[in-house]
Amino acid sequence: MADIKKIVKEISAKHEDKRVNLIPILQDIVKENNFLSNDAMTEVARALDISAAEVYGVASFYSFLETKNEGKYKIYVCKSITCDMKNKNKIIKTAEEMLKIKLGGTSPCKEFSLLETNCLGLCDKGPAMLINDDFYTELTPTKIQEILGKIRREGVSC
Repeated sequence: MADIKKIVKEISAKHEDKRVNLIPILQDIVKENNFLSNDAMTEVARALDISAAEVYGVASFYSFLETKNEGKYKIYVCKSITCDMKNKNKIIKTAEEMLKIKLGGTSPCKEFSLLETNCLGLCDKGPAMLINDDFYTELTPTKIQEILGKIRREGVSC
């Protein structure tokens, strides 16, 4: 893993070491490091001259600020009542079978994490999911197979 002190220093400097930029700083660290380690959050606190508890509080509040080392591809399935009513469970089951992991799990090779999240804001097009920065809507088991199959063909190792 890269030197977290160096990563935090570069990213916080890019954001002018300002408290108001805490979320963008944390987002950039996740992009660079895949997750927010305790060391990373401590370094951010030092760089911004705020408490580590404040940084952790923000990081743990938002599901997109991962505090665990999860897969390269983070698959968030919307768990809203609307997506639930539109057969979200079939989507989850298909993904679990294809990835050979359970909801909440990460593949042994750290390529995929299958997670649930609160509303993605796409209730009119549910069931919906987010894979890293890409949204997918009006999902069916067939669409899930196509999406995950494409990711695998593009070079995923497991």
